[in-house]
Amino acid sequence: MKRLLAGAAALATAFVLTACSGGGAAAGGPNAGGGAVAAGAGGGAPTTSSTSAAPTTTTTTSATPTPTPSTTKPAPTSTSAKPKPKPKPVAPASDPGVPCAAAAAAPGTAACVDISAHKAWLLQGGKVVYGPVPMLPGRKGYATPTGTFHVLGKEKVHLSKEFDNAPMPNSVFFYPGDAFHTGSLSVYSHGCIHLSASASLKFFNTLHVGDVVQVVP
Repeated sequence: MKRLLAGAAALATAFVLTACSGGGAAAGGPNAGGGAVAAGAGGGAPTTSSTSAAPTTTTTTSATPTPTPSTTKPAPTSTSAKPKPKPKPVAPASDPGVPCAAAAAAPGTAACVDISAHKAWLLQGGKVVYGPVPMLPGRKGYATPTGTFHVLGKEKVHLSKEFDNAPMPNSVFFYPGDAFHTGSLSVYSHGCIHLSASASLKFFNTLHVGDVVQVVP
């Protein structure tokens, strides 16, 4: 009985050892070397390695350009009017009652004497400012010269050496030896032009050296 039990135990032990060594297959068999399966020998389910790169999406942001304000200013428009050309000076119209064209054309003061009419005037810029006033010219043989002259000088009280130092108040000389001065309006002179006292004073105060004196016949 004990032998039977010992034999059964030995048989069981042998079975256990055979199960752990690969099921009793001969050396060099197809499954030699135990239950481990060599890599690449076709044993076991194949391992699938899937490497799928996620697609990269590139988003290009197109910035809307900001309009640049224009800095170009419009050319200024000139509104200033062009200066008008200065008018040319117009010769003053002579007074129709004055027979002295040269005296009327003079730019400053001037004197006009009309011997035949026994009249005299003072003019300023061609316009009569005084006159006509009565006058007396030189007597026969001492005629007053006619023509256009200029004031040579003035003397408040001239004494005539030719006529015993006779006084000639307010003398305005326009020709050598001849002048406007205070004198008789009933007696002809020796070439000068006699004026009343007030008229001779006006001529003396108004006329200047260089002013035109025109004497017409």
